[in-house]
Amino acid sequence: TSDGLEGGEGGSRLVYCATGSRQRGDGATNSGMRTSQVHSARARARHTLALRLRTAALTASALLSALIGTTRSVFAQSGPEYGPSKGTLLIVGGGQLDGSGIYEKFIELAGGPSAKIVVVPTAGGNKRGDGTPIVYHADTVLASWRKMGLTNVHMLHTHDPAVANTPAFAEMLRDARAVRFVGGRQWNIVDSYANTLTFKAFHDVLARGGVIGGSSAGATIQGEYLVRGAIAGAQIMMAPEPEHQQAFGFLRRSAIDQHINTRNRWNDLQQVIGKFPNLLGIGISEATAIVVRGDQFEVMGKAQVAIHDSTHPQPTGEKPYVVLEAGDRYDMKARAVQRR
Repeated sequence: TSDGLEGGEGGSRLVYCATGSRQRGDGATNSGMRTSQVHSARARARHTLALRLRTAALTASALLSALIGTTRSVFAQSGPEYGPSKGTLLIVGGGQLDGSGIYEKFIELAGGPSAKIVVVPTAGGNKRGDGTPIVYHADTVLASWRKMGLTNVHMLHTHDPAVANTPAFAEMLRDARAVRFVGGRQWNIVDSYANTLTFKAFHDVLARGGVIGGSSAGATIQGEYLVRGAIAGAQIMMAPEPEHQQAFGFLRRSAIDQHINTRNRWNDLQQVIGKFPNLLGIGISEATAIVVRGDQFEVMGKAQVAIHDSTHPQPTGEKPYVVLEAGDRYDMKARAVQRR
């Protein structure tokens, strides 16, 4: 402590001066005592200055750390709140896509026919009723893509999350430019890949500026809340089982429904946002897609998109959602429509 340092240093000088004074007489004793007091005062002054300098240095360091932390926080807050900071999402409402331009858009965003594209058929099912795994054949799964001229397209599937959690399995995604989730039941995708190395590798594709696409179940998996994730049936909007309530969060703060026009699902997302009012409900018609970059998306395709937003309720007597057409843009952060 500072007290200890001052006492030790001063005491040593007093003993020395007292010893010397006995050899020189009373006058020397008084002089020695005065000298000792001067030295002790100077020592205390030096130590006090050192403490003040150290305190100032620590204060400056703390202020710098606080400034760096604040700067990091500002940069973190300045990023997108909904979509990816890099890359693009192509979220499709299901159905036949021929003539919609959606396939062509996906290939374009991926980088063209020679870009590495990985197709994930897992939503089609993991196991049969008797518990045996469903086997997918790459030639069958990839046939339609190869007919479109793709030369570097691959299939990725496992029913086993332990396999999905291995570096060897996730390796296929390491240099992929795009991932396409096929339709089916979205909870199958969760069962295979949630919280695995492969799940992380999906997100890494976006972080490199790549593309995540998906139709039907492959659309819903991209949101934050897993709509229609119940094993008991797709008619159940909110799964009772906790493990099937969270999607993959490529589009954060959202719940995504599909086939809303052909299956009359226009109002169904009201149940979800009624329970989770912070979520943005996005219902997508068949042969229709949203192209997401950051916090904005644009509608493309043949039909409509319905936006359910509890922060901007519709007037009494009107439909509880806003309808967007092809070419319309939507700012998710502002919760505002930008008509074409």
